[in-house]
Amino acid sequence: MADQQFDIVVLGGGSAGYAAAIRATQLGFSAAVIEKDKLGGTCLHRGCVPTKALLHSAEIVDVAASGEAYGVLSSVSGVDMAGVNGFRRKLVEGKFKGLQGLLKANGITVIDGEGRLVAPNTVQVGDDRIVGKNVVLATGSYSRSLPGLDIEGRVITSEQALELEEVPKSVIILGGGVIGVEFASVWRSFGADVTIVEGLPHLVPNEEESVSKQLERAFRKRKIAFKLGVRFQGVTQDADSVTVTLEDGTEISADYLLVAVGRGPATQGNGFEEVGVEMDRGFVLTNDRLATNVPGVYAVGDIVPGLQLAHRGYQQGIFVAEEIAGLNPVVVQDVNIPKVTYCDPEIASVGLTEAKAKEQYGEDNVTSYEYNLAGNAKSSILGTAGSVKAVRVNDGPVVGVHMIGARVGELVGEAQLIVNWEAHPEDVAPFVHGHPTQNETIGETMLKLAGKPLHAI
Repeated sequence: MADQQFDIVVLGGGSAGYAAAIRATQLGFSAAVIEKDKLGGTCLHRGCVPTKALLHSAEIVDVAASGEAYGVLSSVSGVDMAGVNGFRRKLVEGKFKGLQGLLKANGITVIDGEGRLVAPNTVQVGDDRIVGKNVVLATGSYSRSLPGLDIEGRVITSEQALELEEVPKSVIILGGGVIGVEFASVWRSFGADVTIVEGLPHLVPNEEESVSKQLERAFRKRKIAFKLGVRFQGVTQDADSVTVTLEDGTEISADYLLVAVGRGPATQGNGFEEVGVEMDRGFVLTNDRLATNVPGVYAVGDIVPGLQLAHRGYQQGIFVAEEIAGLNPVVVQDVNIPKVTYCDPEIASVGLTEAKAKEQYGEDNVTSYEYNLAGNAKSSILGTAGSVKAVRVNDGPVVGVHMIGARVGELVGEAQLIVNWEAHPEDVAPFVHGHPTQNETIGETMLKLAGKPLHAI
């Protein structure tokens, strides 16, 4: 068969890959996406979307169980996992069909099959050669494990966890990062006993320390157990349970062990190194314009070192298409990309932590303020505790915003505008925030840092 020719060939149809293809066709290029599984990748089928569907079901359980506190005589008689999974699958399938239609409407050629880079401008798919003036690598990520820890039986990753047809009576979660605390939140709401094992001193260790401590208090209140600063040593299992041994000699038994120690780059066997693409521990190395060392070859998404977030992938895909078109798009540093963890309570952040800001600008050149959600009427109505913390350079811009509490993920949009536009608190303080809303918490924080607090002390 003759080679198929395109302006841009994208290897991988996840968030980063299809975003690159869509923007490319908008700019007048022809584009092909090669995908061995399903368009949408991990985010749509095994990550962001299905896990948030579970979290919504868990939220409904919690709301129904607490109805009496709000004058509503509601209760929870149980969790129907068949119904929960049916809701999740229907949601994913609907989004999948919509995505297929979106790529078709944009005139993108979708090629089903496993692609392998065989030359700087060529991807082999079976007997076919797909040739592009530019190639974008976007092969995504996989669930990591630990050396010697086999994923089998009752030792599972998030992908198997999504497909469980029952609510476990008890679960051990190895890893207190985003994936770990989100599944902990779901399973606890569903009635399981949960224990998290995290080798670092805090849960969600990449977040502002005060946020981590508040999450730990909230999890204790929810009776989610956790062991911090101790490492995993080994696991044994039988037909009914697993037993985890920690380095301090502690043994914990449960129905399942969820391994949630992060995600690795899915690059092995794709031909990248053979073509000369520079790699580091499986990640594809790029410059700040997302170009690899091989001319005409770019990389986007989870295979590029840094945050592994779907919205980072979208941004990078759009960026590369515009870079190829010569539009000189703006580089957004990872630190200024918003992050949301959808446990209960939610966590949202953008920019530098206070500690990092002091490292960068100097101990005496940074000021912060943490506004307690107890002073916010809408948060009290929702029954949530938490805070909004902003970090500023003295007489300068806000460089970080860190939040914890129910629904704070919906506030991160304004927070990222403040940080990325290098706004001073004095710039934001005059803006009007609707009352009663949780959005007021950002306004109150800016008022305080601007030296004219209203409801803050």
